[in-house]
Amino acid sequence: MTHARRAVVIGGGPAGLMAAETLAAAGVAVDVYDAMPNCGRKFLIAGKGGLNLTHGEAFAPFVSRYAGRAEQLQPMLESFGAEQLRDWAKGLGIDTFVGSSQRVFPADLKAAPLLRGWLRRLREAGVRFHLRHRWTGWDDSGALRFDGPDGPASVTADATVLALGGGSWRRLGSDGRWTATLAARGIDIAALQPSNCGFECGWTPIMRSRTGGQPVKPVAARVAPAQGGNGVFRQGEFILTAVGVEGSLIYALSAELREAINQHGQAELQLDLLPGTALDKLSAKLAAPRGKQSMAKHLHRCGIDGVKAALLRECAPPAAFDDPAQLAAAIKCLSVRLFKTRPIDEAISTAGGVRFEVLDARLMLQALPGVFCAGEMLDWEAPTGGYLLTACFASGRAAGHGALEWLATRA
Repeated sequence: MTHARRAVVIGGGPAGLMAAETLAAAGVAVDVYDAMPNCGRKFLIAGKGGLNLTHGEAFAPFVSRYAGRAEQLQPMLESFGAEQLRDWAKGLGIDTFVGSSQRVFPADLKAAPLLRGWLRRLREAGVRFHLRHRWTGWDDSGALRFDGPDGPASVTADATVLALGGGSWRRLGSDGRWTATLAARGIDIAALQPSNCGFECGWTPIMRSRTGGQPVKPVAARVAPAQGGNGVFRQGEFILTAVGVEGSLIYALSAELREAINQHGQAELQLDLLPGTALDKLSAKLAAPRGKQSMAKHLHRCGIDGVKAALLRECAPPAAFDDPAQLAAAIKCLSVRLFKTRPIDEAISTAGGVRFEVLDARLMLQALPGVFCAGEMLDWEAPTGGYLLTACFASGRAAGHGALEWLATRA
């Protein structure tokens, strides 16, 4: 392969940069275009919480986190999964460690040093960067069109990798505008939806005024089995907001909750407010005489106070407070009705995107030979915990290799 071959990568996030690195390592001349003033903006923001790079669990459960798209992503993750990603970071001088939750972080818990080292290595490999260039599609000759600082520009390439992100965090560049451009070319795209997002509950005014921003922990939650949940409670914590719920435990259930809302108009989130207490023991405690003690004091003795007490008052049937057995059942399986997701721009990530069915095994669009897709713009989703970034890296590398295969056939 010689520098006579030129590839354009559109999108300067992890998927695009990994595709660029893969192509440049094979001797292809690579130009990266991004609409923002610098690359990796969303990556840097994600790193403010410590940059959860990947996850240390075994491969089989790791792949299962991608649910309906596990089959499509498995080959990419086999080639470039958690261990390979850690080795790659080591090559940039970034050591990583596995935390108590099996999440993997850089030793310094920062994203900026990794990104700076990566961009430096890419430039040394000959990759050229064109920032503040928004891709607007193709012209009549098939050239790529961009709106740049100096006005419209047309660019030709032997291969193109699109790594345009999802539809959340618009201010960081992921605005989903590319969906209309590809749809106009007949590309089948699953509608972008919020993923790892918060939900609205329709709290009463007193609940809105008193509980916004407060954490609920420890607690366990599930989606009601009748609405597609698997019946298994997950333990963790979440946050009450003025309009509903958000946080890590909610994000882990967000796909199921969202689909329940899509199908039924609402979702039933079931909470176990005392996951460490058995139902029969709780019933016995609640049935004990409380004398002149108030119900609030009685619940406090059983471990229910603060935001948990507020949730119980908000969501349990009023009659339950007159029946210890009913009250215990409500505490162990409290039904919270969710009516809508928070806006897509608030979501950590998005579901939907270019369907794998319109791509070949190289991640090339069958209707647009020489055009490859990678990253969050593909139709997959995963929970937080390092799975999102890992699949972005892996699919970017896969698209880069796919483009190399394509270029080899065009020599």
